[in-house]
Amino acid sequence: MKTGIVKDWRYLEHTMGEHHPESPKRLEVIYRMVEGEPALASLPCVEPRPAAEEEIASIHTPAYIESIRETAHHPRVYLDPDTSTCPRSYEVARLAVGGLIEAAGRIMAGHLDNAFALVRPPGHHAEASQARGFCIFNNIAIAAEHLIQQHALRRLLIVDWDLHHGNGTQHAFYGRDDVLYFSVHQFPHYPGTGYWNEVGNGKGEGFTINVPLAPGKTDEDYLFIFDRLLAPVAAEFKPEFILVSAGFDIFAGDPLGGMMVSPAGFSALTHILLRLAQEFASGRLLLSLEGGYNLRGLEEGVRNVLFTLKEGGAASYSRGECSPTTMEELRPVFQVVRKFWALE
Repeated sequence: MKTGIVKDWRYLEHTMGEHHPESPKRLEVIYRMVEGEPALASLPCVEPRPAAEEEIASIHTPAYIESIRETAHHPRVYLDPDTSTCPRSYEVARLAVGGLIEAAGRIMAGHLDNAFALVRPPGHHAEASQARGFCIFNNIAIAAEHLIQQHALRRLLIVDWDLHHGNGTQHAFYGRDDVLYFSVHQFPHYPGTGYWNEVGNGKGEGFTINVPLAPGKTDEDYLFIFDRLLAPVAAEFKPEFILVSAGFDIFAGDPLGGMMVSPAGFSALTHILLRLAQEFASGRLLLSLEGGYNLRGLEEGVRNVLFTLKEGGAASYSRGECSPTTMEELRPVFQVVRKFWALE
């Protein structure tokens, strides 16, 4: 597989304080791991560029973009209780968006089959006019809109496996049928959205699928959800491109979460997404780093994902069953999804 990475040390120049969990150290451990693995260090690197304000404005309001630009004149601006800026944050946030756009373009041109954008700040909580949950600009939503506007794609699938529900991404496409948003997340948990009855509205009804879960879910639970819910919906929707909000805070031992996914679990989830991309989207698959606050979990999880993207091939997991507790939690989700999509 032709796998690329977005990697730029300037992403470490955004900081929200010495003890903030969304720390530059998150990318530092990932970058050091990549540089120390010869097979990964040789992957083509996609050079990011600052996204133009017009590109960002496809999702965010001009007034909000201006307010973030103004933070460059101040040592610290608090955007919400969890999110702040430093003088470099505006430019780094533009680079995060631009990294995804450049990677998407390389994939569309056939130079890459897939890519992993190792960027920060993360993005899936950012609303049209509000920063939330460590996020400034919604990287994945802007990249999706870019693919629709500049590459004339008509069906995009966004899969969000971050521990937290991607409220900003959901709201960006809630009334549309050209983007299918599928989120698996811990619930109740920040940001409080993502209940199973949030399915979209108007012509977008059925194109938002939320899988809220109590803590403690394992690899087997996640694989069951991807196999029995995501895969059949994707087969019917037939996306032309798959984007992934890849959060590693579902790793067992993450300080902000309660899930129990192993490094091998991240590899298995990636195998499923690769298969779906190869079957329906000409192999086009782009992942973007979201959360993940256990440094070992980030290092091992990202390593496994990158090797899986690079090597491709058949899945190395067996299709299992989820726990009875998880099955009971999933019952209303299946009932709702069956109103819109054919499931087994």
